[in-house]
Amino acid sequence: MSASKTPEDLRLETRLARQLAATDPTYGAAAPPIYQTSTHTFANWDAVAHAFDDRANTAFYGRQLNPTVQLAQQTLAQLAGAESARLFGSGMAAISASLLASVSAGDHIVSANGVYGPAGRFMADWLPVKAGVTTTFVQSMDPAAFLAASTAKTRVIYLETPSSGLFELQDIAAIARLVKEAGKQHIIRIIIDNTWATPLKQQPLQLGADLEIHSASKYLGGHSDLIAGVVLGRAELIESLTNDEAELLGARAAPLDAWLLLRGLRTLPWRMQAHEENGLAVARWLEGHPKIRQVRHPGLPSHPQYALAQQQMSGSSSLFSFELDTDELDSIKRFFDSLMLFGRGVSWGGHESLIFAPAISALKEQTPERFRAMGLNLSDMRVSVGLEHPDDLIADLAQGLEQI
Repeated sequence: MSASKTPEDLRLETRLARQLAATDPTYGAAAPPIYQTSTHTFANWDAVAHAFDDRANTAFYGRQLNPTVQLAQQTLAQLAGAESARLFGSGMAAISASLLASVSAGDHIVSANGVYGPAGRFMADWLPVKAGVTTTFVQSMDPAAFLAASTAKTRVIYLETPSSGLFELQDIAAIARLVKEAGKQHIIRIIIDNTWATPLKQQPLQLGADLEIHSASKYLGGHSDLIAGVVLGRAELIESLTNDEAELLGARAAPLDAWLLLRGLRTLPWRMQAHEENGLAVARWLEGHPKIRQVRHPGLPSHPQYALAQQQMSGSSSLFSFELDTDELDSIKRFFDSLMLFGRGVSWGGHESLIFAPAISALKEQTPERFRAMGLNLSDMRVSVGLEHPDDLIADLAQGLEQI
């Protein structure tokens, strides 16, 4: 490498592995330090005044900014090709802050159907009662359907592609183009939950989105030991969101969680490669099993939107669902309870494999009408394939399917 080579010239894997090691000029620590402090002090009046003028970029109180959190934000922005990033205490905090920053009382949201359950409930139940904001959930994935569902009051088109429920895709570029052709690009903000694909596999901001959201608890962290969320986008949008919603709602990311996230980002490219390979191996095996009705994985040619997945994503992750060939609850429970290598849990994106039956939470969190509209069945199983050997996971699923 020549002496004139800048960090931007390096490949992503190198930047993530080495750039984060050059953040401690005092002691040269190989890992960036954790700034575990609630407040920062200043030399004089003018320095304090300047901090208040630039609260989005100056560490002065931990709720607003922390150096460890700031380093994680800068790294995530580079990863996603964004001008700026804001970390939150959870993915749901990032979602709610982004929506609240984009609407006012009486406004309207158009959302893809089947989005993350709490996000759907926030739009369907909380916003109408607390803020007078209504939402139309679009069943069709036709790009024109999202614009057709909009009204003069629409301020947000909210997407999750692929959705973590039914793994349906929305054509980001086509929707953005239709919004622009209608002359509404300055009126309607396109917000996308990109947690499934990560910025390595899909870059919504380059396809026309205004804000990109991730639950950093999933693949970005990768070790099932942190809760965080991030919003990415243009600098002016993130600064406004930081000064208002982030500060006033107080949903901050903790320094330790930001440090754990930085640790996870160092190995993200290699973990995602293994997740993709393992997930596809398990999905292909399930697809050929006689006790499986269908497998929903955007990386399989059998997926109805496979062509779109190939067009707007550079690969896939390892979260997908399949439907058991039975509607008998006892049989479904026997399969679910018999698995030994798949932990039964609600999250995903960690090093370990997990399984979850979406109906368990959906039936408790959603109204019966909303549950039916989400298109879920009792026999649907969602799996997050981890970093174990895929043959061992397949053997575990095989013995579980014998219980049906």
